[in-house]
Amino acid sequence: MKLKGKTALVTGAGRGLGRAYALHLARLGAAVVVNDIDLNAAQECGETLSAPTVMDEITALGRRSLGIEADVTQKTAVEAMVDRVLATWGRIDILVNNAGGALRHPEDRPGTASGAHEAHYRFIMDINLTGTVFCCQAVSGAMKEARNGRIVNVASQAGMWSGGDGGGMPYKVAKAGVIQYTRVLAAELGPFGVNVNCIAPGFILSSRAIAGGRGEPQVREALEARIPLRRLGVPEDCARVVEFLVTDLSDYVTGQCIPVCGGFVGF
Repeated sequence: MKLKGKTALVTGAGRGLGRAYALHLARLGAAVVVNDIDLNAAQECGETLSAPTVMDEITALGRRSLGIEADVTQKTAVEAMVDRVLATWGRIDILVNNAGGALRHPEDRPGTASGAHEAHYRFIMDINLTGTVFCCQAVSGAMKEARNGRIVNVASQAGMWSGGDGGGMPYKVAKAGVIQYTRVLAAELGPFGVNVNCIAPGFILSSRAIAGGRGEPQVREALEARIPLRRLGVPEDCARVVEFLVTDLSDYVTGQCIPVCGGFVGF
């Protein structure tokens, strides 16, 4: 019950890693706001819930929960979401910016660093970097006033290495931007007692990754051979690092990016 009495907002929490963060924080005692552009997103990847919705799962743990459908790339929608949380519960102690990913776009032609399609580039930058900025900006005022708060942004190992061939540029640059934005925001909010950090997951067996084939034996074997710990990560591996960053275990940690990748980035 490290987070008893705290309120957490987790974006992109309708499935996968975001759901894992939301449930983990609830188990630690927090009331959790579940945000997603589609609160039934788990159905898209065949992810099985223990209750009809993620909010119901949290309620079953004995915690308060609130579900808010909102597009984090829309500044007015983000501001309305934060206003609603503050009006309902009076505080936001924790923000986990999870919404985003290497998603496809209707006009998806990602290309290389020198030839990425404009529509795909803008789409990926918006859902990963711009959405993170908007959410951080929206909660910063309340956290500064309270002189307390924890923000955890979700980057990726893709934002820490080139990949060697110029591919996937929009996603890699967006996640690198999340890492740098984390550092810049931490410098601003530190004097107000607000810690800002990020994590950079590697090859994790999220429901979306499994639906995309990551769990297939040949794919899994090839990836595990490249990871020093010789296994793919699971959502709880990331959730436990989030726990570190939102509790008193990390009181003197801010402006940092922690890879959660089994050693892949540093190998």
